[in-house]
Amino acid sequence: MQLLKPENKKNSPLPLLAVGTLGLHLFTLLLLIFHWSMLQQLGRQLTPQSLVQLVDGRTITVDPQPNLERQPEAIRRFVGETMSLMLTWSQQQPPTQVWEITSQLVADDFKQKLKSELTNLNPDSQFENVNRGAENVLVIQKISQPTKIGNGKWKVEMLANQLIFSSYDKLGKSVSFNKQILVRAIDEPATSLPNAALPSHFAAYRLGEARLEIYNVCEIQDKNCSGNPNQALP
Repeated sequence: MQLLKPENKKNSPLPLLAVGTLGLHLFTLLLLIFHWSMLQQLGRQLTPQSLVQLVDGRTITVDPQPNLERQPEAIRRFVGETMSLMLTWSQQQPPTQVWEITSQLVADDFKQKLKSELTNLNPDSQFENVNRGAENVLVIQKISQPTKIGNGKWKVEMLANQLIFSSYDKLGKSVSFNKQILVRAIDEPATSLPNAALPSHFAAYRLGEARLEIYNVCEIQDKNCSGNPNQALP
């Protein structure tokens, strides 16, 4: 009968300790995963995606980069395409319409000055009123490498010619357009797309994605070209 009696032995604490330790490790792991998830969400909120200029001038949106940095080719491309878009017009695409679209790429405090200069570029092709079949085309010969003149500011030299045609001058004439163009980085694109967008709207919108704006234009020989619009285009 004694063989059927349970022996009075003390239970070992090791299995219970092992189970407790395993449970604590699992709890710690879950807590770390939760904290990591929260940090990831917070990081996405505090570091929104930013613009990056590629070497070939294209722009993409990725993780944040220094806001005032731009690749030289992106600056050259912005200047060349903006000026070409701004100074190419015809009766089908009158200069007033072109200016309304492209002026979004110009600093607010320089718009009136630049518009006045463009109006007086050539008496045979009035900026405000294209008549007699007048057409204007900007042909760029050279755009220099950007020279950094400040934090997020650059100067570019452009050698170009305006080809001006009219109904009585089919061969047209060429007027030199050699300028220093000052551009600067901006925080947000200034361009927007209207409901009935024209091809020019899409072109300006794409250029606006570079987050640059023209804030002064000077004659190529001007040694004192600065950010002061009053010194522009004497």
